[in-house]
Amino acid sequence: MLDSAHLGDIEGAFGRINVTDTEHPRTLRTRLLTLAAIVGPGLIVMVGDNDAGGVATYAQAGQNYGYSLLWVLLLLIPVLIVNQEMVVRLGAVTGVGHARLINERFGRGWGWFSVGDLFILNFLTIVTEFIGVSLASEYFGISKYIVVPIAAVALVAIMTSGSFRRWERAMMVFIAITLLQIPMLLLSHPEWGRAATDFVMPGISGGVTSDSVLLIIAIVGTTVAPWQLFFQQSNIVDKRITPRFIGYERADTTLGAFVVVIGAAALVMTADYAARATGSIGKFTDAGQIAHLLGRAHSWLGPIFAIVLLDASIIGAAAVTLATSYAFGDVFGIKHSLHRGFKDAKQFYISYIAMVVVAAAIVLIPGAPLGLITTAVQALAGLLLPSASVFLLLLCNDPQVLGPWVNRTWLNIVAGVIVAVLLLLSGILMATTLFPHIDVVATATWLALAMILLAAVAAGVLKWLQRRSPAPPPVPASEHAEKDHWRMPPLTLLEPVTWSAGTKLGMLALRGYLVVGAILLLVKAIQLGRG
Repeated sequence: MLDSAHLGDIEGAFGRINVTDTEHPRTLRTRLLTLAAIVGPGLIVMVGDNDAGGVATYAQAGQNYGYSLLWVLLLLIPVLIVNQEMVVRLGAVTGVGHARLINERFGRGWGWFSVGDLFILNFLTIVTEFIGVSLASEYFGISKYIVVPIAAVALVAIMTSGSFRRWERAMMVFIAITLLQIPMLLLSHPEWGRAATDFVMPGISGGVTSDSVLLIIAIVGTTVAPWQLFFQQSNIVDKRITPRFIGYERADTTLGAFVVVIGAAALVMTADYAARATGSIGKFTDAGQIAHLLGRAHSWLGPIFAIVLLDASIIGAAAVTLATSYAFGDVFGIKHSLHRGFKDAKQFYISYIAMVVVAAAIVLIPGAPLGLITTAVQALAGLLLPSASVFLLLLCNDPQVLGPWVNRTWLNIVAGVIVAVLLLLSGILMATTLFPHIDVVATATWLALAMILLAAVAAGVLKWLQRRSPAPPPVPASEHAEKDHWRMPPLTLLEPVTWSAGTKLGMLALRGYLVVGAILLLVKAIQLGRG
């Protein structure tokens, strides 16, 4: 454990738990009080995912395709729960952050491979959050040169309070503001029957086109993001959640998954109303325009949508920036806990403040390529997501790390399918970013067939390799240790990870794909920058 502040009582927004107190009766009241104290990391990471980019993507889906893409949101619920449940176990059982775990188990090279690009992606994401702040301020006729600095100061003030409980309570206030999505939806005259049908019946208004496929990919990319893995694991560690409370944190994560999808559906349906009421179907430009359209359709809807956009930008910026600062602390071995004040963890807080200040300053630069930054964030997120999920899957199958908490076979199958789909979507997104006029539907079909073929070949090669050199037996957990109290031993005492030839081949192929993709993305960005 890098920071001693990660040990002690659980101090949540809605309660406190003495981790040494195990004498309370397991009554319904006690369980509810415990859940109230634990709730936080899962809810915050999920709501934070409906950030400025998420609001814009869902609004685009509603304005251009009506309710017809709601089924995509429903399919994302199990993806969110499966991915983040693995993170829950890693955080509670290991007591260390995601970045440090990758560094220590797979080596510095693979650690920087996973974390280095994340720093760039997260910083660009923070810039897009301030773009959302500026769009919201524009709706109210207030200069972004006033609102953006105020938002930056607010983010720093929330973070540097020196109390985890105060930080989490502040985040809960912003989460409560997202409840404005309920009256916003009700004022949009929702068509419940049509919505119910489109949730369970996959279809696309206007048929399958390149634009619709790209938008579906964008919805997946904005809902399942790499920073979520790093944030929730480190936040669980910082909140001092142990294996004893994994069940409660799973409930917190599941609650967050449903909240984020309900909020996304509300944004889609509200944008659909804006398009129908103003005759602007299929004419999406940005989230700020949606606020103006809603203002024309209903006097209350415009301001409510602008507030929701501003609130989403603040939550997203707070969560993404903190995820980056947590990873910074993990990588450089410094104190990194919200339980510490500024004087006690200067480097941790300075890294946070620097990212907020620089990101806000970029948005305020006249003529800054904000549209290019937004496009780059989307493409880079799609590029990195599969690799983040692969490392997550490897860690959750490491018996030395999770002991009795390792993935079950059925979970590995589900997670493997999710990774394969994410890799397919990543390939499509990269191809269309680099070659805008490519036939997306044909590309998706050929990539899917190629992936099936590669998976069959890889399975055959792996089976052949296993016959030649069987993998060593897994390290069992102590026979006398109870599952709820089993913790990962100190990282320095664990045996080095030994990858099979098949795993090495797969990881090298993944690294090559990411390196080539990053180079091509950089070339494309330079071309766009030159017009």
